[in-house]
Amino acid sequence: MAVNLLDFDLDGLAAYCEGLGEKRFRAVQLFRWIHQKGASDFAQMSDLAKSLRDKLAAAAEVRPLPVLTEQASADGTIKWLFDVGGGDAVEAVFIPEDDRGTLCVSSQAGCAVGCRFCSTGHQGFSRNLATGEILAQLWFAEHHLRRRLALKPGERAITNVVMMGMGEPLQNYNALVPALKVMLDDHGYGLSRRRVTVSTSGVVPMMDRLRQDCPVALAVSLHAPNDALRDELVPLNRKYPLQELLEACNRYLESAPRDFITFEYCMLDGVNDTDAHARQLIALVQGHVRCKFNLIPFNPFPASGLKRSPRERVQAFAQILADAGLVTTVRKTRGDDIDAACGQLAGEVQDRTDVQRRMTRRQPIRIHARPAPGAASAKETSS
Repeated sequence: MAVNLLDFDLDGLAAYCEGLGEKRFRAVQLFRWIHQKGASDFAQMSDLAKSLRDKLAAAAEVRPLPVLTEQASADGTIKWLFDVGGGDAVEAVFIPEDDRGTLCVSSQAGCAVGCRFCSTGHQGFSRNLATGEILAQLWFAEHHLRRRLALKPGERAITNVVMMGMGEPLQNYNALVPALKVMLDDHGYGLSRRRVTVSTSGVVPMMDRLRQDCPVALAVSLHAPNDALRDELVPLNRKYPLQELLEACNRYLESAPRDFITFEYCMLDGVNDTDAHARQLIALVQGHVRCKFNLIPFNPFPASGLKRSPRERVQAFAQILADAGLVTTVRKTRGDDIDAACGQLAGEVQDRTDVQRRMTRRQPIRIHARPAPGAASAKETSS
């Protein structure tokens, strides 16, 4: 099979070109054609020597992912389903806003972490994506949207990338890091480290490696204020409990492009959304790690057995955190009418982990009873 040039960061492409007898500046030209101009036909690359174009045509390709479906939400969000072969397909989502365009990118076909509230996790895990398959999502979306939106030359459609699609990025570390380097490279997509975010459920050793190899913005899927509950919601916590996770967050901050870690917190009705949970969160992080909280309305799916926290409960929870001096935002749900919102990406996965049987054997999560209307104390109702 021909070599897929999307698999290379600039150093990797330079090494490949050297093997063809070409100097590094030729690799830079080729890299720009691929990533800045979206070219896949070597014949179009007019400033490359014909001899090099012939070599490339014989041995290499820029291999896109076939687009199986495209869905557009009423709010402008677009979701693509990409075929990655072997019966697997992954999803990527473009979220337009007034001041940015964000692409949510998948790193795996499925996910092995198995968080209770995540549709991807309930599908199981098939395989890691290659670097080229991660980058192909950005390559397609950027250049497709430039044409679709009739952008001027040099104008970007995508200003932010979040590795928050299908999969746990840090469990596909060797493919992730070259992809991040292409996103950041000025000859590639030229994104700021502050505008590329890796989301992790807390793979502590890989957080430490990312800090050294390619520190970008970091979001941690927290979702619980104590180990007992997080063990149930995020099974990886049994391997890397909260104390170890917070220590890794502090180490990461030594090199991070932002001076805080974002903690993602999915609001689950009666499970992790009480005032007591909010106070436990404050005790967990205050004075221990610089952070902000992003509260995420849960996007229900039948297999989860969970419900979304009422809007009033989310706001009350946020207020408790804010009153304690913690920066707290509530994520606006986008693309939920096309199942493109947080936790809804499922794609099509040939599960190799028997996840359905294992999940059905789990004990149900204990739901805390809500106080009857009017039973809350004056202190609770004023928060």
